[in-house]
Amino acid sequence: MRIVRVSYRVPPEPGGKERHVECLTREQLRRGHEVTLAFRGGSTVPNGAMVLPLRPTGLSCLLAVKSDVLAFAAEVAGALRNAGPVDLVHLHGDHVEASVIGPFCRKLGIPLVLTVHAALARRHRRLARMALGHVGAFIAIGSRTADDLMDRGADRRRILVASSGIDLGAISGSPPPAREPGLIVSVGSLEPMKNHALLIEAVQALRPANPGLRLLVVGDGPELGRLRRLAGAGTETGIEFAGQLLRDEVYRKVRRAEVFVLASRRLDGKGEGVPTAALEALALGTPVVVSSDALLDPVVSNRAAYRTFESGSVDDLVRVLRTVLGDEDLRRRMSTLGAQAATALDWPVVAGRFEEWYRVALNAGHLSGALR
Repeated sequence: MRIVRVSYRVPPEPGGKERHVECLTREQLRRGHEVTLAFRGGSTVPNGAMVLPLRPTGLSCLLAVKSDVLAFAAEVAGALRNAGPVDLVHLHGDHVEASVIGPFCRKLGIPLVLTVHAALARRHRRLARMALGHVGAFIAIGSRTADDLMDRGADRRRILVASSGIDLGAISGSPPPAREPGLIVSVGSLEPMKNHALLIEAVQALRPANPGLRLLVVGDGPELGRLRRLAGAGTETGIEFAGQLLRDEVYRKVRRAEVFVLASRRLDGKGEGVPTAALEALALGTPVVVSSDALLDPVVSNRAAYRTFESGSVDDLVRVLRTVLGDEDLRRRMSTLGAQAATALDWPVVAGRFEEWYRVALNAGHLSGALR
């Protein structure tokens, strides 16, 4: 099958969506498909993949005044005219890119699949409804993302609710180190949606009774200065910012933790899908705590495999952390159940589901064209 994969950014740009694009491309190449990547930021292209050359067009120059994402979409649409035979365009984004690429795909007779990796912005609902009408089939990363799509007019029968994959080979490649008592790790961009400030506040509330408690935050972003001020000065705060790390080093940090926490909240313009960092923590055997805005449904159906707290509530996060940190048997059970749940998320398995979804959508008439 000849696939054009479209993503505004690819690695080494950080983010779960960027890693998803890289790993899915690599796995589809391994399965014998031809994959051409179209992207703006980043540079990592898996061996065997091709790159769709982009250049400015009249439309992209007009749209650039409003949004570079729109301009990028217009350049992709223009390049598709000369891309040769294409069986499928697989877009990783949302209604913004679909509003431009969708009409071109329909005109060219190329099936369009859209993977939406996170909750949709609450703005632009009318535009989203129109743009999504050009999409043949959807892959929603998480049940809340699927709900957002249906709220904007997408047919439930055309939505596959799924998860990002996990590179279990890379995760299981080294022996687990000893857990570090009292260590909490969080991984994610330092931006308002991730709500690291709430986790810092919870750790500060717990430390008087648990002086050995430590928080390690892995990631970088615009909130670094503010979060450092909230954490306070000096090593005695027990809060450390590790910055952006290589993936193997991230895995080592998470393996050492007694608890992994993701405090994400939903904002008007952004929200979590199914956070890859939390799934990787499960695979690493680290007990996972997430907010109610970052649930792992329906990917991890066994709620005993992880714990949740009410999004935005520092009191509830303190309560859950006190319970998990204070019960070694509970942590051991969570570790076992989490690792078991992660076995179904290996990339070969997930890529196979996506390929089957392509076929289901085509056979159901959602997409036009033919698989080869």
